[in-house]
Amino acid sequence: MTYEDFITNIAYYVQKYAPQYDIRVHSPIIAQAILESAWGKSSLAYKYHNYFGLKCGTGWKGKSVNMQTKEEYTAGTMTTISDNFRVYDSMEQGVKGYFEFIQYSRYRNLRGVTDPARYLELIKADGYATASNYVQANLNVVRQYNLTRYDKTAVKAPTSDSDAVSDSTYTFTVGEVKLHTRGKYAALMQKCLKGLGYTGPNGTPLVIDADAGPSTIYALQVFQGRAGLEPDGVCGAESWKILLDL
Repeated sequence: MTYEDFITNIAYYVQKYAPQYDIRVHSPIIAQAILESAWGKSSLAYKYHNYFGLKCGTGWKGKSVNMQTKEEYTAGTMTTISDNFRVYDSMEQGVKGYFEFIQYSRYRNLRGVTDPARYLELIKADGYATASNYVQANLNVVRQYNLTRYDKTAVKAPTSDSDAVSDSTYTFTVGEVKLHTRGKYAALMQKCLKGLGYTGPNGTPLVIDADAGPSTIYALQVFQGRAGLEPDGVCGAESWKILLDL
């Protein structure tokens, strides 16, 4: 599935269910799905159809899976935790599940909002995410992929409900990148992360300087956590596979 296919499929289901819950803006939700699921390639997304990192909480009665994730309880400090996440049977059910999730009373202020930035500011303030750069990272994706087009224009139903990601054999010709790695591979990783909307602590923009410093590794760890990978700050084969859409 290409990036554009993923956007179109998610957008269709967002447009289908949003009106039922008085949610009037679509672009920030599509961006959330992109970042939270690493384009549908995180383990939580492609195995369990949870595209928004939805945790079970006390009210969930459906299937669940326990997985590790990264939280930023203190700005600039990532903490690895294990938690129970909701499991869905399809992309459609996963998107519908997002709207059911935001029926908690603390998210009532999202109803009727039409501005993408305002929507993201409110859902962050409501406690949906801990990442300090959450609002800006999602806005970057909205702008880069022109997602506001889906706030106005309806999309056709997917030709197939299948959203599986191929696990075919792949060959990497890029090198491992970790803290203080310098050179073309560090620059490529920075370009990929920046293109996906990732930033340093507190929303600091990534600089493509071919030097994997602390800010770059912070962005990498956030990406790895959302992709369902071990957030070890080392960009190896599995991280490259998702970053390069292989």
